[in-house]
Amino acid sequence: MENLLRPLIVIGGSVVLTLLIGWTTDLLLRKADQRHHETPLWGLLRRGRIPYQLVLCAAFLRATYDEAQLLEQHRTAVGRTLTLVLIGSTAWLVIRIAAAIVETTYSRYARVHRDAARVRRVRTQVTLIMRVVAAIVGVVAAAAMLLTFPAMRAAGASLLASAGLLGIVAGIAAQSTLSNLFAGLQIAFGDMVRLGDVVVVEDEWGTVDEITLTFLTVRTWDERRITMPVSYFTSKPFENWSRGGAQMTGTVFLHLDHAAPLPAMRDRLRDILRSCPAWDGRHYDLTVTDATPSTMEVRALVTAKDPDDLWTVRVTVREQLIHWLTETHPYALPRVNTTDAVLPPGHPNGHADGRVPRLPRSRVHEPPRSTGRG
Repeated sequence: MENLLRPLIVIGGSVVLTLLIGWTTDLLLRKADQRHHETPLWGLLRRGRIPYQLVLCAAFLRATYDEAQLLEQHRTAVGRTLTLVLIGSTAWLVIRIAAAIVETTYSRYARVHRDAARVRRVRTQVTLIMRVVAAIVGVVAAAAMLLTFPAMRAAGASLLASAGLLGIVAGIAAQSTLSNLFAGLQIAFGDMVRLGDVVVVEDEWGTVDEITLTFLTVRTWDERRITMPVSYFTSKPFENWSRGGAQMTGTVFLHLDHAAPLPAMRDRLRDILRSCPAWDGRHYDLTVTDATPSTMEVRALVTAKDPDDLWTVRVTVREQLIHWLTETHPYALPRVNTTDAVLPPGHPNGHADGRVPRLPRSRVHEPPRSTGRG
């Protein structure tokens, strides 16, 4: 009877004590979150309740396992397993706590500062810092797990002796990975590109959607994702439309006839922009930028507060200007001027001056008219 009750009391008591402490801690965090609405820290810390309970349970079982006298022939294996679970859950808990603290700091910064560019820069730095912290904690936890095995401790001396050579070989093999790693840190703290920036890379326009230590993802306007190494942004030129402010100036080009009414077009452009909510009201203009023997190029200049609104203003101006010209000034649209063909003087089919004679209407070939029958 004692052999049955002892492990039941030890293991059951550890589990019950873990659940009780975990429930109490979660209750305190919930009350603190309700009391302090200005900070999300307490609510974010509740995300770590699962690794927290794993830490407590593994610690209690590891400390009281000898008293349970269960599976004594496998005591070493069970103890090592509990130690591995304790190390892994502790690393998980540390990452959750660090994420809660960092995210709380970012939330406070975002509430205080209204500059969207600075907020995006801090968010980029915070994201990469969290990835670095998670990587460091993971490496330390993996090393601690390996050191629980005696064979790994015995091999430590030989590994240390060859660490120099291995480091050189690893550095050469991971040259690309290390360059991307340092490029990611340079992007994070050099403020080159930030999450949410509008960029043009490889003739593709999109928004920076994700930044890691090794790669960067750009979400294009048609919902595609372009993934490229972060070293691209430190070694090649690219356009960052959000750098130094999101305000932009755009153009709309129209090819029109030389008789197009430019003063009336300027008035119409002003009316179109005034009725367009996406126009920021800063500036507009309409000028002739080029001319050919048959048409002239007219450029409408418009402004907007960001690239998305600029696209809306441009397509609106282009559509409404063409519609207005079609309805009120159709002569202003491009036309193909034709004239009689000129033949060499003395040609048997032409006049003395070289003009081609017009055929009488009765001799002009016309397609047969439909009779309306099948």
